[in-house]
Amino acid sequence: METTLRRAPAGGHRASAPARRITGLAAGLVALVAMILASFLIGSQPIAPDDIGAGLSAYLGLDSGRDVAPDVVNIAGLRLVRTLLGLLVGAGLGAAGALIQAITRNPVAEPGVLGINAGASFAVALAISLGGVGSPGGQVAFAAVGALAATGIVLLVGHGTGSTADPARLTLVGVAFGAILSGVVKALELLDPAGFTAMLAWESGSFEQRDMGVVAACAPVVIAGLVAACGLSGRLNALALGDDLATALGANLVLVRAAAIVTIAALAGGAAAMAGPIMFVGLMVPHIVRWFTGPDYRWIIAYGIVAGPVLMLAADVVARVAVWPGEMPVGITTSFIGAPVLIWLVRRAKAVAL
Repeated sequence: METTLRRAPAGGHRASAPARRITGLAAGLVALVAMILASFLIGSQPIAPDDIGAGLSAYLGLDSGRDVAPDVVNIAGLRLVRTLLGLLVGAGLGAAGALIQAITRNPVAEPGVLGINAGASFAVALAISLGGVGSPGGQVAFAAVGALAATGIVLLVGHGTGSTADPARLTLVGVAFGAILSGVVKALELLDPAGFTAMLAWESGSFEQRDMGVVAACAPVVIAGLVAACGLSGRLNALALGDDLATALGANLVLVRAAAIVTIAALAGGAAAMAGPIMFVGLMVPHIVRWFTGPDYRWIIAYGIVAGPVLMLAADVVARVAVWPGEMPVGITTSFIGAPVLIWLVRRAKAVAL
């Protein structure tokens, strides 16, 4: 009887874990809906909720039954674009950060730290400099290729001669590689300031001066990456146990890592093409959601797809009103939030289990 009483709480605890995860995910969805509404309603230019609805109807070519001022239509359209960008960029970076931390087993890995954003920026700069590529479709293609190349180079050098990646080596290689590429981009900008005027706003990490063409060109890449990330989530659990144990469980390490690298390139490259190099989101989101999900990557990625947009939309709303009547690039807002989080993670005695 005594043994039964001691075991009962453990069994009940295990049974309640899925319920807690589902409850947490539902709370995240509620927060996401709230931030979507805030993204439509809050901005540097005040506008009534009824006008937002009528303006969206007019922008989308629907009949709202009332005359709407052109300024209201423009504001509603811009906020629709920024909301969609926040959803796609946040989900892409949240999932990409989880994938990078899984395949490297590095708790501070993210697209910016590993030089992936710099690779995307370099590819876009090279396309503008040599080919005059200015269309969103061309930029997202080059950004994805640049992100893929940067990911492969950093992982190849970071692995060295061993079978597993050393976290310190990967971080150092990523920071060094990113610094080199950033220097080259700055040199190209200095050589052709007029040609790179449009890239300056993109490079700061901003949702300003974007339109539905950017969303339409980049959304398929990011959505395909999110589907692939969900498909890989179960295999990442085996990978997190270590190469030897993962192989014993039947995981094909080469195939899983290759698929993860391509997926990371699609997610980080698509996000960079839409908004430029946004830092720290891919670092913060996986760590935050692990407090609720534990080390199960099926739940980490599901939570990340929800929590990433919540963070990005919140940062964008703050960016709109922080320096009113002007606006701050959303990349600066996420850096203000992410830098203290990175310092806190480094100072922790024990990182959250990967």
